[in-house]
Amino acid sequence: MSVLKYQQVAAEIEQYINQHDLKQGDKLPVLEQLMSQYAVSKSTITKALELLERKGVIFQLRGSGIFVRRHNRPGYMSLFSTQGFKSNLGDRVLTSDVLDVSVTKPVAMVAQNLGIDVTDDVYRVKRVRFVDGEVFCYEESYYVKAIVPYLNREIVADSIFDYVQGALGVTIGFSDMYMQVGRLTETESGYLGLQTEDPTLRIETIFHLSNGKPFDYSRITYHYEHSQFVVQANGPYM
Repeated sequence: MSVLKYQQVAAEIEQYINQHDLKQGDKLPVLEQLMSQYAVSKSTITKALELLERKGVIFQLRGSGIFVRRHNRPGYMSLFSTQGFKSNLGDRVLTSDVLDVSVTKPVAMVAQNLGIDVTDDVYRVKRVRFVDGEVFCYEESYYVKAIVPYLNREIVADSIFDYVQGALGVTIGFSDMYMQVGRLTETESGYLGLQTEDPTLRIETIFHLSNGKPFDYSRITYHYEHSQFVVQANGPYM
């Protein structure tokens, strides 16, 4: 799946907002400045801004400018962000217990989701994530090694997306999310400190680069008592 230019620009603007920790009501550059900054036409910038507005990332006031839109309810994480947990949590402290970082071959299901062959290398990452010291989720992720050539425990203990975007200079474009409400397995409950058969929300996500290529497939199992989400939207996507 290829990404249209306006979608790529929208992803880059959203990345800029998160990396610079812009707040609700912060003003973005005017249309002409954005055209120059991203070296694209007025039509492309306009479509990118319309997409971000539908996603709830910005709002536009005619005659006043383009402004950042942020939710202000503490403890809630944006469900549809492509920028990772760290950019969503504000002043809350995110930590990780890294269980596994290893190079392996993907099983068929993982390879299919990443659009690669079962003979290709991937990094497998398993970690339990904590927010302000409370168990938040258990995560199992697979990164295409041809795109993310190196990971270690230090990188994985912090923000993999910050590393991918900063050190590797990669732009994350969009994601496909699959959500299921279910009950915890024995393994999941052990990691989360809950009982087997307790309720949970599982989210499978395929993250794509701005050029449309999948690079990360993740399965996240959330602690039902410690996870809260917000969806900001302004009309239907696309």
